[in-house]
Amino acid sequence: MLRYSDVTPKHLYLNRRKFLGAAAAAALAVSSKGAALDNVSKTGRLHNLLNDMAAPRRTVTSYNNFYEFGTGKDEPSKNAPAWKPNAEWPVRLEGEVARGKTLGLNEILKLAPLEERIYRLRCVEGWSYVVPWIGIPLSSLLNQVERTGNAKYVAFDTFYDPKVMLSARQAGIKFPYVEGLRLDEALHPLTLLAVGVYGEALPNQNGAPLRLVVPWKYGFKSIKSITRIRFVEKQPPTTWNVEWPEAYAFYSNVNPNKPHPRFAQSDEDRLDGTGRFGQGQKIKTTLFNGYGGEVASMYAGMDLIRNY
Repeated sequence: MLRYSDVTPKHLYLNRRKFLGAAAAAALAVSSKGAALDNVSKTGRLHNLLNDMAAPRRTVTSYNNFYEFGTGKDEPSKNAPAWKPNAEWPVRLEGEVARGKTLGLNEILKLAPLEERIYRLRCVEGWSYVVPWIGIPLSSLLNQVERTGNAKYVAFDTFYDPKVMLSARQAGIKFPYVEGLRLDEALHPLTLLAVGVYGEALPNQNGAPLRLVVPWKYGFKSIKSITRIRFVEKQPPTTWNVEWPEAYAFYSNVNPNKPHPRFAQSDEDRLDGTGRFGQGQKIKTTLFNGYGGEVASMYAGMDLIRNY
C-alpha cells in the first residue's frame, strides 16, 4: 500500500500543520494557528499510484505553466507571489441555471470535507509529476445551482488583471484564460477543486486560491484561479484549442497514440525530484493517464484519435 511518506519528502510531511497557513487563514476560516491535515480525508489518495514518487514541493511550485505571470516555466514562481488575491474570492455560477449564484471562498470550503488526493498529471510537452492536492469534489460546487436541461457543458474563466499580469501581446494568448469540460466530466468524482498542495494553501503560481485538477486529462485542462463558471448547451471555446487546435483539442484525454505536432506522447519524463525536464525518470504514457478504470466508460464509442 502506498504510504504518504513514500511520495513526499519526510520533512514536508512532518510540517503538514502548515496547511492553509497564516496568509490564507482568515479567508479559509481556520484558526490563527493554521489547519492540521489530521482532519483531511485521505480516502481518494490511492488512485493507481503504486510505485510512483511525488515531485518535491520545490519542483511543483517552481516549474509551472501560468501565462498570466510569464511564459517561461520558472517565471510564474518569480512573478506571481507579488499578486494579492481577493481574500473573499467570489466565484459566479451562471448560464443554463434556474438562478445564478455567487459563492465566496469561505462558503465554497464549507460545501464538503477537504480531501487529500495524490494525483498524477501529464503535460503535452512530455513531462509529468505526481502531486498531493487538497480540495473538494468540483461537483460539490456545481450542485449549488439548479441546472436546466440545456446544460451539457461547463465553461470556466480564470482571473485576469492587466495591472499585475502580462498583456495578451506579451503572453501570446488571449485573456482571460478559458477552459471547459463536458458536464459528466465536471461532475465525475475524480474532478477536484483544489485549494491546497503539499499540506499548504495553493501558492499563487499554482492557481491560488482555487483551481481545477482533472487527472485523466492533459495538465492545461486544469484551469487556475477560477472566477466564473457557466453551464452552457454547446461546447465552449477553450484557450489552447482556439490558439492551436491541431495540438490542443477540447477533450484532451491523455492518449499516447495521438501525436502532438511538436512533442512525443508515447512516453514522458517524470519530474520526481531529479530536477527539470529531460532529467527525470522516463516512463511509458498510458491512456487516460492511468485512470481508465474510472473514466473510460464516459468515452465508450468515441473515436479517441478524432476526439483527442
